[in-house]
Amino acid sequence: MTLFPDIDALSQALESVGYYAERRLCTAVFLALKLERPLLLEGEPGAGKTELAKALALLLGRQLLRLQCYDGLEQREALYEWNYAAQLLHMRAAQGVASNEIERVEREVYQDRYLIRRPLLQALQTPAPGALLLIDEVDRADEPFEAFLLEYLGEYQVSIPEIGTIRSVVKPVTVLTSNRTRELNDAVKRRCLYHWLDYPERERELAIVRAQVPEASASLSAQVATVVSRLRSRPFADAFQRVPGVAESVEWARALVALDTLNIDPEVMADTAGILFKQREDVAALTRDMSAELLKPQEAPA
Repeated sequence: MTLFPDIDALSQALESVGYYAERRLCTAVFLALKLERPLLLEGEPGAGKTELAKALALLLGRQLLRLQCYDGLEQREALYEWNYAAQLLHMRAAQGVASNEIERVEREVYQDRYLIRRPLLQALQTPAPGALLLIDEVDRADEPFEAFLLEYLGEYQVSIPEIGTIRSVVKPVTVLTSNRTRELNDAVKRRCLYHWLDYPERERELAIVRAQVPEASASLSAQVATVVSRLRSRPFADAFQRVPGVAESVEWARALVALDTLNIDPEVMADTAGILFKQREDVAALTRDMSAELLKPQEAPA
C-alpha cells in the first residue's frame, strides 16, 4: 500500500495505465488492498471488470494469474493435479524393492516435484511481491465450485489431502468477476468486498477511448463516446438485447480509424454495426432511421 497512500493516488495511478475509474470503484479497490480482502466485481459484460485486474497487476508489479471459469470447471483445473505419468514411471523404477521400503516409495510419488500447480495454488506460492489472481466470470462455474473456493477466499489457504494445508507465502490480490448470469452464493459474497461496476458516463468513456486509441482524432473520439452513451440510454437501449460495452466502444474507435473515418454517419454505422453488437437481432435493430436519430446534435440545455 505504500504505492497508494490514499484513494486519489490510486485513481491517478490507474489513469496512468489507461484505466479511468470513478471514485466509488477506486474506494473499493483501495479497501481491498488495504484490508487484504478479495474484491468481487459484478456488472454487465464489457464494463471493464477484467481490465481492472490487468491494470492492477501492472501497477503492483505482480504476476497476473487468470482462472477462466466455465460450466463444469473442476478442482484439479483450478488448484492442482498430480503428474500421473511421472508417478507411474517412479513406481515402475522402484519395482522389486524390499517390502520394508514400499511405504517410502509410496510417499515419494507425492513429492513436490510431481505436483502440477494450477492458478489457485500458483497464487498462494508466488514469492514477493506476490501474485494477482483473477477468477474471471465465476458465475459461469457451478455451485460446488463456489463451495470449493471458500477456504481460499476466507483464509488464503488450500488443503491438499496428500500434503496438508498450504498457506500463502504472500497474500495474493484476488479479483473475482461476475456477469450475474446467476446469483452467487452468499458465503462467497461474505468473504469479499463487493462493487457493482456500471458503464461509465460519457466523459469517462471519452477519456478511455482517447487513452486506448490515441490515433483517433479528438472529434472522432467524442463522436464515439456520444453515440455509445446514447445507445445505452432509453429509449434506444430498449431496442437491443445487449448494448455495447467499453470494450466495444474502444474496438469501434479503432475500426473507424482503420477506415479513415472523419465523421460518423448512418452508412458508417450500418457497415460497422457488427463491432458494436454481437447479436444478429441487435445488428438488425440498428436501423438507418435510428442511426440518424443517434447522430443528431443534442440541444444545449436552456
